[in-house]
Amino acid sequence: MFLFSPSSLAGLRSVLAVFATVIIVSGCVSRPTTEVLQPVSLKNDPGKKIGILAVTNRDRTRKNNAFGTGWAADVHYDRFVFSIPPDRTDTTINYPGKKPDPKSQFIVTNRETLSQGQLVQDAIMSAKSDGTVAVFVHGYNYSYQEALFRTAQMSADAVTISPPILFSWPSAASVTGYLADKDAALYSRTQLDSLLKALAKTPKIKRVVLFAHSMGGFLSMEVARQLKLEGRDDVLAKLQIVLAAPDIDVDVFKSQLHDIGRIPNPVTLLVSKSDNALSISSFVSGERPRIGLLDINDPLIQEAAKAERLTVIDISSLQSSDGLGHDRYASLAKFSGDLVKAEAQMRANGHNVGAFVFDAAGAAIASPFRLAGQIARQ
Repeated sequence: MFLFSPSSLAGLRSVLAVFATVIIVSGCVSRPTTEVLQPVSLKNDPGKKIGILAVTNRDRTRKNNAFGTGWAADVHYDRFVFSIPPDRTDTTINYPGKKPDPKSQFIVTNRETLSQGQLVQDAIMSAKSDGTVAVFVHGYNYSYQEALFRTAQMSADAVTISPPILFSWPSAASVTGYLADKDAALYSRTQLDSLLKALAKTPKIKRVVLFAHSMGGFLSMEVARQLKLEGRDDVLAKLQIVLAAPDIDVDVFKSQLHDIGRIPNPVTLLVSKSDNALSISSFVSGERPRIGLLDINDPLIQEAAKAERLTVIDISSLQSSDGLGHDRYASLAKFSGDLVKAEAQMRANGHNVGAFVFDAAGAAIASPFRLAGQIARQ
């Protein structure tokens, strides 16, 4: 017979309640089919036009020329053009139905298959004047179309940066597919590695922002480690790694950092101790702590951030739409202008290492970052 203390039982009930919420939320929300990838010809389209480059190692399906959840041996490259509804107020994505409405729905208006070389040339042409391009790596439980439309939403909101390149690894797109997704992420290391090398190879690209969410953060750190083991410091020198709600075991992350070593741009962590999805991940992983749940008010975390040359930012002030506090990163895009300015100033002053709080309200009047140590002493 197993014996539990009252505190352990309360913790178990809390986690199970959150897990039940995941099942309920996933059951109530209608997920988009591959039909949403079909280009639609629109007349009098009021929407904003956004171009998205996409790379995937998912298997291609016959229906709709889409991508499924299987693991492909080859890599596919595409260019999509989106019509984005003009009067959005949040990060919610309305998918097109049988009668697409550009006033309220995200709609694919054009699609073209590319080679890797063509994709890199497109990335060069769309890069910002400072030679920066961005690669977005989605997390666990994402279909290809969900990841693509999320990339379009962030691109539309982030008016000050170039459209990101989506790297979509073969997630099972299922709440119960957590372990399968971990394997799929590991399977995808070489393909993401190849994309980053191709981008970094051209002198016109000066910096590659690798923005990864949840389990995509685990994949991205594994790729950075692989680049180091391959002796590709030239690629690492151009990388700016940003991990949003990273689903990475704390000790695994320390090991990854040790193997990668010092790189010119400090790794950035976007964390929140109220991320319920990561609480579930911790529970199913034997109650192992996750990096995305760090408490930046802990003096030990503040000291560790400086010692490991990390930029740790609490983004709890941002809105979440998934009911779990796990997709706050999508709200960051609309603050891109403030973030770019603040990040450049912090880098120039040598103050870009440590623990900070993202202040959504303060972004409009000053730097959106407040030093966590100062907050803890208030």
